[in-house]
Amino acid sequence: MSINIIGMPMNHGAAKKGSNFGPDKFREMEIEQLLKEMDYDVCDLGDIEVAKVSDEHIYRCDQKLKFYDVVIDANTKLAFKVYDSISKGNFPLVLGGDHSLGIGSIAGVSKKIKNLGVVWIDAHGDLNTHETTFTGNIHGMPLAASIGQGPDKLVNLFEHRIKIKPENIVHIAGRDLDPGEVDIIKDCSINAYTMDKIKKQGIDKVLEESIAYLKDKVDAIHVSFDIDAVDSSFVPGTGTPVADGLTVDEAKKVLSAFASSGMMVSLDFVELNPLLDNNDETANISVDLLKCVFENYNSSIKNQLMLG
Repeated sequence: MSINIIGMPMNHGAAKKGSNFGPDKFREMEIEQLLKEMDYDVCDLGDIEVAKVSDEHIYRCDQKLKFYDVVIDANTKLAFKVYDSISKGNFPLVLGGDHSLGIGSIAGVSKKIKNLGVVWIDAHGDLNTHETTFTGNIHGMPLAASIGQGPDKLVNLFEHRIKIKPENIVHIAGRDLDPGEVDIIKDCSINAYTMDKIKKQGIDKVLEESIAYLKDKVDAIHVSFDIDAVDSSFVPGTGTPVADGLTVDEAKKVLSAFASSGMMVSLDFVELNPLLDNNDETANISVDLLKCVFENYNSSIKNQLMLG
C-alpha cells in the first residue's frame, strides 16, 4: 500500500483566494518526506488541474452558485484520480484547497466501497443546497450533494447515484450551522456532535460512541477534516474561522481515533489558507495533525477490504 498525495489547488468553492495555495504549502513543509520517514511508501500524484476563470465570470454557468462549472470539472477529475488510487489498494490523501473537493473525493472512494461511512470534521455543516445557501459558495454544499441533496450536476457528479447514506455520517465540531443545514441533520438523522455536545459529553465519549456507531453500519470510512474545526484562536490561516472549536490536542485525539480504528481508507485535509496565516502557524499545526494521523494509522481492515 502506498499513500497517494493528491493536491486540489482550488479556491473556487469558497470564492476566496488562498486555499488554492494549500497543496504547495504542504509540499513546502515537506509532507512527503515526513511520511517517508515514518516508513510509508509515498507517491505524490501531483495536482488536479483547475480551470482559470476570472472573477468577472463567477456566475457564468449559474446565476446563484459561484464558479459552478469550475468546481464540477475539477471535482470530476478528482473523483477519477481518487477512484484509481483506492482501486489499486492505495490510500488517497487529498490536500486542499477548499472543502468543495469533498464532492469529488467521496464520489471516488464510494465507487470502490459502496457502503461507505463519512466522518466530517468541520465548524460548518456543509449541508447547504442551491435552495438554502446564503452565499452561493459550493464549499458549503459537498456533504449535502453526497447524500443526494442539491443540484443534479453536483449530486450525480462522476456517477449517477447517491454516494453515501445520511445515516452513515458522523459530523464532528459543528458550531456555525445554517437553518437549512439543521433541518437536513434532523430530517436525515445525521449523527452530529456539535461543540455544545462535545463540551457536555467530553471528546473521549464522543469518539467512543462514533466509532462504535460506524463499526455497526459501514464497511470503511472516509475522513474529511477542515482545519476550521479547530478553534480560530489557534488557526488564523483559514478562510472561515470560527471561535469555540476544538483545541489542537482535541483535534489530534479525533484524528488519531479514526486513524487507529482500522476503518479509515482515505482522508481529505482542507481549507489551509497560507495567505491568511501568521508565520506559518496554521501550516505547522496542519502538518502536526497529519503526522498524528499517520503515526496512528491502522490499515488492517483496509487491506482486507481491498481484496473484496
